[in-house]
Amino acid sequence: MVTKLATQLREGTSKSHSMAENVSFVKSFLGGVIDKVSYQKMVSNLYFVYVAIEDAMEKNKTHPCIEPIFFTELDRRKSLEEDLGFYFGQDWKNKISPSVATQAYVARINEISERKPELLVAHAYTRYLGDLSGGQILKKIAQRAMNLKDDQGLAFYNFNQVKDEQEFKNNYKLALDNLPIDDSNKIVAEANIAFNLNMKMFQELEASFIKIFISVISNFITSSIENFNNPQTKSI
Repeated sequence: MVTKLATQLREGTSKSHSMAENVSFVKSFLGGVIDKVSYQKMVSNLYFVYVAIEDAMEKNKTHPCIEPIFFTELDRRKSLEEDLGFYFGQDWKNKISPSVATQAYVARINEISERKPELLVAHAYTRYLGDLSGGQILKKIAQRAMNLKDDQGLAFYNFNQVKDEQEFKNNYKLALDNLPIDDSNKIVAEANIAFNLNMKMFQELEASFIKIFISVISNFITSSIENFNNPQTKSI
């Protein structure tokens, strides 16, 4: 049975998509204002999310709803490991941990992997098609904002095994439309949950960015007051 799942997912998540894009951290990112510490935390959080998704997809790859969209060329684990090595060094595994929101995201993926594997379709759609659609734009913004050379620290955005991104996306959407799903509404509902989980991760990063900004301003004010109260004259 052919459905219009791809269209239903796009239309059914449009509000959630818009809400996620309006989180301050995302808006700042798109505007080219990126705090490197927050960005590195984002990369580490995404690593835990993608490990969960890809382990779940691998575990359920013979499921009739997963097999048609099981494309290992989309896997992000290795590219994220490369980026984490760039930002944190060779012992990056000892320097990162999932945030509270990330833990909730991973827990949701693990739960449906065991109980309702067909819902993994929603999480794969939300992350991978989003990465393919806007990846190169985000890559250029991050590269310019953080003054990164070449592709250093940006491997996440490169889908080297996908030769034609538009053709691949078309084939992916066709596969979605042909999945043996009885109730497409539950997939759309899960996709909205996925967007909400992503949004909560970004909101955490927003709070982190604000704390860093306040700390910098506070240190600047304290330093200025100290310099004002204790002027020093340097002689040459």
